[in-house]
Formats: sequence, structure tokens, C-alpha cells
Amino acid sequence: MAFLFGAVAFVVALLASVMLHEGGHLLTAKRFGMKATQYFVGFGPTLWSRRRGETEYGVKAIPLGGFVKIVGYTPLEEIDEADRPRAFYRQPAGRRAIVIGAGVAANFAFAFVLLMVMAMAVGVRVPGSASTTVDQVSACVPATLQDVCERGRPPSPAKEAGLRAGDRVVSFGGTRVRTWAELRAAIAAAPPGRPVQVVVERPSGPGGAAGPVTLTVRPARVAGETFLGMSAKVTGQGYERVGPLNATVFAARGVGTAVAGIGRALAGLPAAIPRLFSPDRGSTPGGQVGSVVGATDVSGQIFSSHSSGRDKIALFLSLVVSVNIFLGALNVVPLLPLDGGHLAVVAYERARAQIARLRGRPDPGTVDMTRLLPITYLAVLVLVGFGVLLILADLVNPLRLPQ
Repeated sequence: MAFLFGAVAFVVALLASVMLHEGGHLLTAKRFGMKATQYFVGFGPTLWSRRRGETEYGVKAIPLGGFVKIVGYTPLEEIDEADRPRAFYRQPAGRRAIVIGAGVAANFAFAFVLLMVMAMAVGVRVPGSASTTVDQVSACVPATLQDVCERGRPPSPAKEAGLRAGDRVVSFGGTRVRTWAELRAAIAAAPPGRPVQVVVERPSGPGGAAGPVTLTVRPARVAGETFLGMSAKVTGQGYERVGPLNATVFAARGVGTAVAGIGRALAGLPAAIPRLFSPDRGSTPGGQVGSVVGATDVSGQIFSSHSSGRDKIALFLSLVVSVNIFLGALNVVPLLPLDGGHLAVVAYERARAQIARLRGRPDPGTVDMTRLLPITYLAVLVLVGFGVLLILADLVNPLRLPQ
């Protein structure tokens, strides 16, 4: 039930994000006197619609996007003579650029506001410090550090030695350790496959008193690193609510970090394609890119996890923020039919007009869009191809939240 709630919550948030994006186009177009005849969420058959003034508002059957129909968005569109003065392509370049960019601006503004709300209402995550106390013991030695345990994998050195959650490591290989950094250094220096003595302080339990226990572990080697199979208990972590000023700084940094991360992920996506259907899919930023199906599944995982309520809300809001920034960042790519492609056309028209003016020639006018159709079709084919590939990967090899 919790998984279903999380999935539905994400779909609602996604539709709200799409509505805001298209609302940015609609409001600015109306503000400049352009004629917008339709504002719809979704594609396909119309489920519901209502006309207010000259605009029809509605919902369509397939909730995978939305659109605003502005009369004369390109010179290729046939329009009534009465609507020609209000056609989009006849408007000044500055107004057209504002209308095109308003959708992206709406997504970034929504992400910024969500981050501010999260900082003030949920709180900013206060990092804790890792201790030498064992939090969890891995069941096996995985094939890679990102893998989960599969049938047939050997038990982890920590499990085989009898290390338990709650044990506090006081010495490793005869070296006393007081911090997690010291313990990690001692583990890294241990020769794989050779027995190493570990002394732990074990809390009292049924049938036994608290006291030191000496264990023998044989570290393994995974992806070139010494592997023991234990995670450290983190202490002192939590959330701290902040005021509007600090929330603004937090939101600005969060948007910047998200943009950089999404940029790395998109840049690494082509190289990650061969791994989309392999167990190490999530080992690279490109492999962590998912479709709407994958994001819906991740939202369900968030709400069905054993995390605290604050953690769930923070993770969910972070997911919605990432989706909005992804929508904004993707739409600024200078390829038709994306918003960035239309902005590039406007910029080219203005640059060409300026050059013509300097040469004493008349303004060449709008770009011949028919010459751009082959590039547009190719861009649509690539975008749809990537989308289908990611959907298949999310269905066959879904991403999992770290436990």
C-alpha cells in the first residue's frame, strides 16, 4: 500500500510539474497578446475539457506530458487571416524568447521553491560521524561494490567471523582503532585472504554479559579494494530547520548541484547504454538516468522503505526537484522540437537580421522551417529511442535505492 501511495504521489507531482511548465508558456503568451487555443495535460483522447474565453483547458488520456497550442508557433502553420497579427512567429524576438523560456523558468522556480520548503519545514540534513560500531553485516562477498547478494556468492568475511551489529571494534590486526578513519585504514592495509584478529566490545545479550570478544576475519578483495562486509553506525545525524535566508542559500546550492549532476548523467548516458541491462547499471552517473516508469518505481520504494517519515518526505521532495530540473535542463538543449531548439532559431534570426542591417540589406525574416524538418525528425527519433530504451531498462533492470 505504501508503494502504491508513493507511485501515485509521484505521478501527481509529475503532472503538476508539466502543468507548471506549460503554464509558463500559456501565461506569457497571453500576457503579450498572442492567441493560445488549447492548454492540455497529457496526450491522446480527451477525457475532459472546458473552454474559457478563447482557450480550451483539458486533460487527455495518456499522462506523459502536456502542451499549449499557440497560434502560429511556426510559419508553417496555416492560420486564419484574423489571427495573423497575434501569431507567435510575427511577434518581436524578445517576446518570443520569453514565451519559449518561460516553461523552463517555471520548472526551475518550482524546484527552487520546493528546496526552500524542504529546508524550512523538513530541515537540512546534518551529517553524522561514522563510528567503529558495526551497523550492518553484509551477507556475502558481492561481485562488485554496487552489487547485492545473489545465490551462490560466498559469505562475507565479517559474517563468517561472527561479527554482529552493535559490536564496537576496538582493535584490528593488533592496532588499536578509535575512529572510523583509523579502522578503514587498518582494513585497507590488511592482506586479503590472511587471518586477522579483531577485538570488539560486544553489548550484553541473552545468556551473556558485555565484554571484549576476539574474532578472526579473512578479508576479501572486491574491485581492487579490501572488503570486510560491515558498515559503520553513524551517530549525530539528523535534520535542522533553517530560516528563509539560509533556506534560499540551500535552495540555490541545491539547484546548482542538481544541474551539475544531471549534466554529468546526460553526458555519460551514451557510454552507459551497454550497462543498462547489466547488474552494475547504477555504477555510473549515466546508468542512473531513468524514465518516468523508473522514477515512479523509485518513489514507491521511498514510501515503502523503513526510513523515518522525515527521510521519506526529504527523499520524495528531492526526487520531484530532480525531475523538474531534468525537465528544465533537457528543454534548453538546442534541438528542435525542444524549447532550446526554438530559442536557437530565434537567436539565429536576430543574428542574421543584425548582420543584414550592418550590410545595409533588409531583414531576411523568419527561418525557413522546412529546411530544419530533417534535423527535427532525427532529434525526435533519438529522443523517443532513448525514452523507449530507458523504459525497457526500468522494467527489466530497475534501479534500487541503497539500503
